[in-house]
Amino acid sequence: MKEEIKKIIEENPAALATVNAEGNLHVVAVAYVKVKDNKIVITRNYMNQTLDNIKNNSNVSLAVWAKGWNGYRIDGTAEYFGEGEWFEFVKSLKENKDEPCKGDVVIDINEVVELS
Repeated sequence: MKEEIKKIIEENPAALATVNAEGNLHVVAVAYVKVKDNKIVITRNYMNQTLDNIKNNSNVSLAVWAKGWNGYRIDGTAEYFGEGEWFEFVKSLKENKDEPCKGDVVIDINEVVELS
């Protein structure tokens, strides 16, 4: 992934879209998003409905943008981790120091689309 894209992802607000069992969209604002090993890693502090949706349908979309409105839509498949290497990674982030850090969502990237 290009460094410019990684920087926008890690330094700006993002919206994560999932789909529930009935096929309805669910979008949440997310913080503490990192890029590691060409994957998107999102800390799960409070995402209950999102987690249920990912367990039902792993297809997700993440939109992220900078103040100048340049940004990206990242489509991929997500997996939730409540233990193991990915969980230890998010627990070690300074941003999660005072957060519940219940787990993390790891997205395998299928497509990156520039928003313009």
